[in-house]
Order: sequence, then C-alpha cells, then structure tokens
Amino acid sequence: MKLIAALLLTAVHAKLAPVHLAKKSGVKAVQAIDLGGGKKASGGYGQWAKDNAAANGIIIGAFKTAAADLMAQVSDSESDFDLKRNLLFFAFGGAYLGAFQYWYQVNIFKRIFTATERFTSQSLEKKLKDTEGLIQLAMQIALNLTILSCVYLPTFYLFKAVFFGDCGLASCFGESWGTYTDNFENDLAPLLKCWGPADLLCFSVPLYLRIPIRHVVSFCWTIYFSIVQSKK
Repeated sequence: MKLIAALLLTAVHAKLAPVHLAKKSGVKAVQAIDLGGGKKASGGYGQWAKDNAAANGIIIGAFKTAAADLMAQVSDSESDFDLKRNLLFFAFGGAYLGAFQYWYQVNIFKRIFTATERFTSQSLEKKLKDTEGLIQLAMQIALNLTILSCVYLPTFYLFKAVFFGDCGLASCFGESWGTYTDNFENDLAPLLKCWGPADLLCFSVPLYLRIPIRHVVSFCWTIYFSIVQSKK
C-alpha cells in the first residue's frame, strides 16, 4: 500500500514546465500554470479558475455530469435521447458535485483537518514524512467515503424521484429513501472501489486542484452510474 501511495503522489507532483506562447501583434503571451511550483498564471482561464475555485467547480460539475450522461445515452442505440434525464444529471452535477462538494471537501475539511493546507502544499518527500498529515489524509478519505455512501447516494435518488416521480416533495423523500436502501448493497461496492483510490489522489493535491481533479474521475464514474441507472 505504501508503494501505491508513493506512486500516486509522485504522479501528482510531477511538474509541468511552463509553456511560453510566441508573441503576436504585440499581444503579450499567456504563460501556462506551473502545477507543481504554485506560480500564478498571468491571466486567462487558469488564473480565473484558481481565483474562483467554487464557481469553477459548479460550472464543471454541471456540464461534465450532463456530458457524461449524454455519452452514456448515446452508447445505448436502442433508446432515444432523454432530455429530462440529462437535465437531472446537469442539476445534480452543479448542486451536489459542484457546490456542496466544494463546500465540505475544501472549506469544511481544511477546518476540521488542520494540517490539510500544509500537507497538500508539500513535496512528495515531505508528505511521506508528515505523520500528522498522512493520518489526516486517511481520515479525510474515510469521512468522504462515508458521506458518499450516506449522503451522495440518497441525494441522487431524491433528485431522480423529484425529476421522474409523480410525488410531492414530502413523499419523494420516502420514495427515494426506499430506492436508496434497496440498491445500497449493489451501489456500495463499485463506489468504494472507485473513490477509495481516487480520494488518495484528490486529497493530496493543492486545494485549488482538489475539485477539478475529482471532476475528471467523476466523469468516468457518472458514465458508469448513468448506464447502471438506465437499467433500473
């Protein structure tokens, strides 16, 4: 396990050399962000994303989740495109995967786990020697897997009941909870297999990259989960 952790953390901290674009028509070229060194970009989307991490996470979460569902629907040639279902994934992606996820995984976690900012800004060598940081990393992974199991899954089924069910808000809670408990055993195993290793990576990178990297993993997870849901 230590070897796997070291390999993943090494990949996270592999520095990308800044890319310098040639000047054209007197316009100053924009430099790429150095992910490893923490240097600020001179402008453009990269700097905006770093300065507006929450908004960036919400936008990516909404469109990424809708795009993943679109790919899942297209892969099923036997059925027509379901716009209402796609809007469900769009709303869920923005509200839960974007807004709520940023709030607790960045704002709340760094307050509960006080070594987070120090740990995530260190080199790989220092990370592996930071006992407090490693313990808090393990605690963040454990807590997040609990939240995914006990909050993420029932929230998804609540969104699904509201969008597709013929129920009032109060009755939708009962209906969605029943669906969640019925599917819990089948949903839990793939969730842990995906997000256990992914959390090791996501909770080790600098904080402003935490949610964007989660969205990369989540894109693949959403395609899988969308295909599974289409069969229920």
